[in-house]
Amino acid sequence: MNLLKINSISKKFGVLQALNEVNISIKKNTFHGLIGPNGSGKSTLLKTIAGAHYADSGEIIFKNSNITNNSPELRSQKGLNLKFQITAILPQLTVYDNLLLALQTNHSIWELISSKSKYLYYEKIIEVLENFKLIKKVDTLAGELSHGLQQWLEIAMVVVKKPELLLLDEPTAGMSPQERQVTGELLVPLKSYCSLIIVEHDLDFIKDICDYITVLDQGKVLETGSIEKIRTSKKVQEVYTTRV
Repeated sequence: MNLLKINSISKKFGVLQALNEVNISIKKNTFHGLIGPNGSGKSTLLKTIAGAHYADSGEIIFKNSNITNNSPELRSQKGLNLKFQITAILPQLTVYDNLLLALQTNHSIWELISSKSKYLYYEKIIEVLENFKLIKKVDTLAGELSHGLQQWLEIAMVVVKKPELLLLDEPTAGMSPQERQVTGELLVPLKSYCSLIIVEHDLDFIKDICDYITVLDQGKVLETGSIEKIRTSKKVQEVYTTRV
């Protein structure tokens, strides 16, 4: 069953056609990779799905609802969340408080003032910190974490809200090979309740965790399908030997 359908989405910035009639379907409880040469439209597509950009034409259907013109906040409330490539943690807050704040975003001012939610989420936060190997850093200021741990913290800040669709833009950028491997291991259990669309240049990372891959080139879908289909595609091989 499709969780997300992207129907003929186009996006233009001035004279640059960033996306051109893009069609993709994302199934429930699957991981879907987006790859392609630099400038192929991968990050633009993620931002358009999340509402950071609005499509010029086409439609985005999420859980059978048209969200094409919904605000980013409304899309998030419906269970669709995006983690950008650059971390957006709050460095002067502890690891615990970063997750708490992520959960408090939809609370009323009264609930925040009265601290009703401060202890409501304790067990949920601790569980996510354990799953993302951050439990020993619970009281550490986020700004003191290594780059890899900051990336894990930001993913945890999204995951703690239990999204049904998570969008990740190059989550392993700047990580060591060991950190990239662990990141994949941390993401795989999410498949039990969450679908994932991930932009990543590390093809081995994509291959290891994704069920399907879509290859973009010059704003268009070049190929989409299983790992084996992409691996043996003559069109994909040509792009990656001549333009990457």
